[in-house]
Amino acid sequence: MQWQDEGIIIGVKRHGETSVIAELMTRERGRHLGLVRSGRSRAMQPVLQPGNRVEAVWRARLDEHLGEFRLEPVRLRAAKLMETATAVYGVQAMGALLRLLPERDPHPHLFEALDIILDALDDPADAGELFVRFELAVLNDLGFGLDLSECAATGLRGNLVYVSPKTGRAVSREAGAPYADRMLALPSFLSEGAAGAADRENMAAAFRLTAFFLHRHVYEPRGLTENAARDGFVQAALKALSARDPERQAG
Repeated sequence: MQWQDEGIIIGVKRHGETSVIAELMTRERGRHLGLVRSGRSRAMQPVLQPGNRVEAVWRARLDEHLGEFRLEPVRLRAAKLMETATAVYGVQAMGALLRLLPERDPHPHLFEALDIILDALDDPADAGELFVRFELAVLNDLGFGLDLSECAATGLRGNLVYVSPKTGRAVSREAGAPYADRMLALPSFLSEGAAGAADRENMAAAFRLTAFFLHRHVYEPRGLTENAARDGFVQAALKALSARDPERQAG
């Protein structure tokens, strides 16, 4: 068995004295593991860093075997990802999200999204919005997608300010008013057709929204706890937005 595909390194574990097991998010074959011989060598260590994009050739005698990777670097961005807290935590947190998906299950749109977001994580003020949209995409692929396009009660598409915690559907201000204390806030930047970047308040609400549904539908049923990197990312992103918003107001 052999195939070739593009991949992004999301994790590496030592194996024996000189080798490692690399975990890649590939374009066509989803999250895939494979042995990299001499992966701890000076030549391979810079390549086998989370966030780097590689060209991968996988070989195994049978499809169900772990197999071996031969990797060639395509885009080495790990050093850049070490420059900000949002990037350091972000690459770890997105890797943890991808591990919620079945191994070897294709999700080409998540590969594309991951590749784009990794290039943007060095801008802490914008990283939060991209990350939240990635969480929503993962929820959708797990079968728990939110419907934020129209009001669950009226079918209207305007003035959507709530999300029902029971259904994951948007609710308008008028329809949700009697139950406002039980509703989740819908950040304005997540509404269809919304323009403009999120401020700190909206971003904090967005993090609470995705965390609620990840916990209810994924972490709690599987007996998992939220990855610690997500909390680090959230705090770093909100800190960056707090610093940016006064500058905007002053300008």
